[in-house]
Amino acid sequence: MDKQSVLDEIFSNDPFGLLSVKPANTSRNADERLLTSFEDLNTFFEKHKREPQQGGGVQEHQLYARLKSLRESPTKMEMLKSHDRFGLLIYEEKEINSLDDILDDDMLGLLDDDSEGLFDLKHVKDIDERASTDFVARRKPCKEFDQFEQSLKDVQKDLASNKRKLVEFKMGNLRENTFYVHNGVLFLLKEINISKKDHYRADGTRVREDGRTRCIFENGTESNMLKRSVEKLLYANGKTVSENADRVADTFKEKFSNINENDQESGYIYILKSKSVKPEIKEITNLYKIGFSTVEVEERIKNAHQEPTYLMADVRIIMTFKCFNMNTHKLEQLLHTFFGKACLSIDIFDKNGNRHTPREWFIAPLNIIEQAIELIISGNIIHYRYDSENEEILKR
Repeated sequence: MDKQSVLDEIFSNDPFGLLSVKPANTSRNADERLLTSFEDLNTFFEKHKREPQQGGGVQEHQLYARLKSLRESPTKMEMLKSHDRFGLLIYEEKEINSLDDILDDDMLGLLDDDSEGLFDLKHVKDIDERASTDFVARRKPCKEFDQFEQSLKDVQKDLASNKRKLVEFKMGNLRENTFYVHNGVLFLLKEINISKKDHYRADGTRVREDGRTRCIFENGTESNMLKRSVEKLLYANGKTVSENADRVADTFKEKFSNINENDQESGYIYILKSKSVKPEIKEITNLYKIGFSTVEVEERIKNAHQEPTYLMADVRIIMTFKCFNMNTHKLEQLLHTFFGKACLSIDIFDKNGNRHTPREWFIAPLNIIEQAIELIISGNIIHYRYDSENEEILKR
C-alpha cells in the first residue's frame, strides 16, 4: 500500500471526529475579551464611584492604563458604546497649547503645592547644592541691619575665644533668636512664622509643619526661606552656635546669689566631657557628665581615671557654676530628672573588678544643657520636657 493510501485510510477511520478541526471564530473571541476587560472598568467605577487613577496601586494602575488605551481607539469605543453604563468613554480631550493648559489639566492636583514632597528630589546627590543656591538667591539687603550687626560681630568674637562653640545641628531643633552657621556664614534666626501645622490628610498623607523665617546674615542680607528648607540646609552642612558660657554663668549667679559677706557658698555644678579612649564611650556624640561638688572642680576630678563615676578615665571641664544659698543637691537632681531618658546606660568595672553603673552621664547637646540651666534659672523648667530622641526641648 502506498503512502497516500495509508493516509486516506487513517483520515477515513475517525469515528470520534478528532481530526475534524473547525477554524476558530477569532473575531468573536476578541470581542468577548474586549467586553470582559471593559466590564472590569465598569465594576471598579460601580464600587469606588470614580475612574481608576494612575499610581493607585498595581491593579488600579492597570485599569487606568486600560481605560486610557480604549479612549485612544475610536474603533473600540464604538464597539463598547452600548456597554458603557457609567459614561467612562465619554470625555473631553483638552488641547494643550500653553503652560497654562498643562497646569489647568492637572486632574490629580499634583501641582497644587509641594506639601507631599512632589518637588523634593530623592536620591539626587546635588540637592543640597541646589537648595543652597536657592538660599542665596532669596536673600535681599537687610534695611535694619544696624540693629543686628554688633551682636553678629560679638558672636564671632565669642567663637574665636571659645566662649561659644559650634555644635551639631539636629533636625527639628530650629529656634528663634538663635545663631547658626551655614557654609561658614554666620546668621541669626530672628523669627519663625508658622503657617502650616503638622497634620495628616484624609488619605493618610502627612503635611509637615512649615512657615516663613527671617534670617539675618553677617554680610548685611536677610532671607525669608521656609522653615523646613533652612532645617535641611543646616542638617546637610550647618552648625548651631551655643550660648555664651560667661553669660550663662553670670545669669546663674545673678539669679541665685547676689553675694555678700552673709552668703554661704554651697558648692559647684559642673559639666564634664570624658577623655576615654574606649570606643563604646569615645564614639558617643554629645556625652556629658552633669554633677555636683562641694570642693573646687579641678580638685574633685584629679583622680578621675581611678573612679567609676568618671568612667575610669580623665575628663575635661566644659563649664562650672559656683552656687550660693541654695540646695545644689536639688538642682542637680532636677537636671538629672529632666535628662533622665537620655541617661547613659553602661557598666564600668573598677580596678578590683567590681561593677558600677554611673548615673550622671547624659547624651544631650551642650547648647541643650545650657538651655535647661537657663530654664531652671527662670523657673520655667516645669513647663518643658526633653525629647531625647530628637535632642530638643519641648513644651509640655
